[in-house]
This record gives sequence, C-alpha cells and structure tokens, in this order.
Amino acid sequence: MDINQFDWAAKWAVYAPDRIAFAESETQRTLSFGQLHRLGNRLAGHLNRAYGIERGDRIAILAENCLEYLLLFVAAQKTGAILVPLNYRLASAEIDFLLDNAAPRWLVVEAKFRDRAAATTAWARIPHHSSIREVADYCTPDTDRPEDQHFENAAIQADDPLFILYTSGTTGFPKGALYTHRMLFWNSINTALSLIVNTESRTVNCMPPFHTGGWNVLTTPFFHHGGFSCLMKSFDPELLLALIGRERVSILMAVPTMLKLMADSPAFATADLSSLHYIIVGGEALPLPLIERWHARGVPIRQGFGMTEVGPNLTSLHQEDAVRKMGSIGRPNFYIELQIVDERGEVCPPSQAGELWLRGPVVTPGYWQNTAATQAAFHEGWFRTGDRVRRDEEGYLFVVDRIKNMYISGGENVYPAEVERVLLAHPSIGAAVEVGVPDSQWGEVGRAFLVLQAPVSPDDVITYCRSRLARFKVPKTVVLLDALPQNDTGKVDRRALRERGKTP
Repeated sequence: MDINQFDWAAKWAVYAPDRIAFAESETQRTLSFGQLHRLGNRLAGHLNRAYGIERGDRIAILAENCLEYLLLFVAAQKTGAILVPLNYRLASAEIDFLLDNAAPRWLVVEAKFRDRAAATTAWARIPHHSSIREVADYCTPDTDRPEDQHFENAAIQADDPLFILYTSGTTGFPKGALYTHRMLFWNSINTALSLIVNTESRTVNCMPPFHTGGWNVLTTPFFHHGGFSCLMKSFDPELLLALIGRERVSILMAVPTMLKLMADSPAFATADLSSLHYIIVGGEALPLPLIERWHARGVPIRQGFGMTEVGPNLTSLHQEDAVRKMGSIGRPNFYIELQIVDERGEVCPPSQAGELWLRGPVVTPGYWQNTAATQAAFHEGWFRTGDRVRRDEEGYLFVVDRIKNMYISGGENVYPAEVERVLLAHPSIGAAVEVGVPDSQWGEVGRAFLVLQAPVSPDDVITYCRSRLARFKVPKTVVLLDALPQNDTGKVDRRALRERGKTP
C-alpha cells in the first residue's frame, strides 16, 4: 500500500536513511531516519498485538526527553494512537486527574516516576503498564526482527488527534487540548516559512516533553524537514552552551529565564555560538539589556508567540526588529488568520486593544472530554485566545496582557503587563510581575513583585511609576524577592504570586 502521508519516518527512510535524526545529549545514543522507520514499524506492530492499541487509543507517557519518546511518536503516526505526555513535576493527585481524564490503554513510565504514577487511583484502571526501559530494550537498533520491515499503517484522517496536550492549569483543572495531524503539518509549514528550517537545520531541545514547546516549536518541524534534534533531559546552562558549539546548532528555542542563566554563566563569554542563525524566544518578552548581551555575542534574537491550542508557532518578530520593536510578538505567520475584537465582539480599529481571535489549519478542534470548554473557546469558527493585544501602524502585534490577569481598581481595568513594561524600564529592576490584590477602598489594587539588579527602595519605585502611569495603574505596594517563582514550563508562576498577594 502507499506510504501513509503522515508517516514522516517512512518518507525520510527513503530519502536519507543513514542521516541522524535525533540524539540524546546525556548518553550519546542516536537514531537515524532509517532506524526510526524500522523500529517504528516494530513498535507499532507490537502495540497492536500486545496491547490491542488501535487508531484513537491513548498512550500516556510519564518520562523525560528520550529517544523512546520519539519512537512512540513515530508509532503514533503509523497507528493513529494518541500520545498523552504527562507532566512529571506534578504530584500523584494531579497526575491522577490527567490519567482519569485521558483514560489511556497503555501507560509508559520512567523508573524514577513509577511510584508517583502507581500511587494514583487511575493506575488500577489502566489495562497495560510498561517502563521506558522495556520500550528501550524492545527497540534496540542493533537487532533485527521480521516485523521491522513492514507495518500496514492505519487509515489516519487529517483531523485525527495525535496528542492530547494538557494546559498548565493556572485556573481550575487542566484542559486537554487536542492536537491533530493537520495541525502538526501546517505548524511545520508555517515554521519553515518564517525560519530557516531544512535538511541542514540543527537544534538542541531542552524544553520538557509535556509542553507543546518541547514538541512543536522546533522538534517536529525539524523532523518533518529532515533536520536534526539533540535532546536534553533537563536544562543546564553550561551544558547547553557547550552543546550549541559541539552540535553546530543553527536555531535554538528558549524562554527568557534560560537565556538569562546562560548569559550569567562563566562559560558564556567563550562559548562557540558561531553556528547560530538566531535564538527563538517565547513565553515572555525579553528585557532590552538581555537582548543586547546576546547581540554583543553575535546572536540575533527572534521573539515569537504561541499557545498550546493553536500553532504553537503563530507570530514571529524578525531579528532585525528585536530592538526597534522590543516587546512586540511580531506579525502573524503565513497560514494564520487573526482579528482583534472588543467586548461586544466587534473588530477593533487600528491601535485599539482587544481580544485576539485566531482561525486557520493550526487551530485545535477542542478539548478532550470537555464540551463546555470547547464551546466557550470558539465563536463562529474563531478561537478566542484570552489574550488582549493591539496592532501598531506597521502591523506589529503587542500583547497587552492575558485577559484573566486583568484586575479592576476603582472601576478601571488594569492590565499588569502595561505596568510591568514600565517597571522593567527602570535601570535597577531586573524582573517584575504585578498582580491584583484585594483592597477595602478600591476593590483591588496592584502589588508589584520585583527582583532587583541594583539597589532601589519600594517608595522610589512607586514614585517612578507615578510619573509614567495613570494613578489607578500605579502599584500600591512593592515586594522585593530574590527570584520570581516559576511554573513547570519556566514561565513566571502568577498563580503563586496571586496567592501570596492575598496576604498583607
């Protein structure tokens, strides 16, 4: 039969069977495109015979980045199974919710996380369990089996899910965003049209596999285009700096915290960064001083924007605009439709902020087993992002804030991102987050949490803000911290700060 159009390993096994597709930084193990296809066939057949896994069945994985994760991805492209990457930083009770919601037929667990998974009530209801070690032993590249050479792929449809990617759960329970084969393909096309992605592309992936950034910012687009990815189990600034030179990395994706830790490393000044075209930054805006430190090392910065439910590669700010349009997320990628609407659902005029709505082939069909959340997320075919943005006269987009971050002070809407931009312009402030906290007079007021890079008093910060912000936007209190708390994806944990803000 013809090769499944979604079976990328099968295609590259024809074009470049001996080219290395993936490597593990810690073990130096590698897999070529030919091995991915051969072992993917073996694993796909095994899943069907041993566990009865067919198109639409869920496979949950609780593990760090490893080559076996990629083999499971290849097997999913062949069988139509749905991968459910689980956050290994969660507690058993939180993992239990995800397992109960996804109802996987097979659970694959790394040894260090087995006790946490086995402590869930869902464990007993899952038909099959295996360790990553068992998968590794079964998929040893230097052994041959008769089933390696042929597997009759499932009749996969473009809108069949390939992943269930759970949101971080900053409000309420996590939602499982469906990520389809169609989304995977068009996200790869959008990425390649925006960046330099081809058979010569090389990257290191240090983003966690339970996050769309770990899969779909660079890893799957590079795989689709025949590039190379080196996997790191966890972020280490010195190791990553060394790998950039050793693996001749052409593009790297990181969040601002990672780039700061790398720039602060003693190894930064002498690291070989000559192979980098640029670094892709997502999650939050990068402060100008940090942009300048990387530019001084000859590494351009490209800011981007994405989300679990859409893309994730939605917009891109060209590196030549990194300083001129600092704070912008750039312009939409090729196959993205967007509009900015006000509270009445009407399109905003230029420069007026409103909610970002998106449409196109990279938009999720909805949330797994959550009809109410799916219906709430869409309006006449448009996905409502919950992000408040504005577009300037040149068409560049700026995120004003998450709508849910907004607080109301004395009847006025306050978007913390506006306040944070002013705070970060102060030469003594290295990091800043503002949240709304209860207030008996105004309902809510702002509390700013700051990390300083030079001495300044809270009173002086408030005075500084008064000269640059409307009175109702000025933080009422300032709290100095050694570091801002982070969530599992390296972003600032606003929920933790909001909880802390409830106490005087």
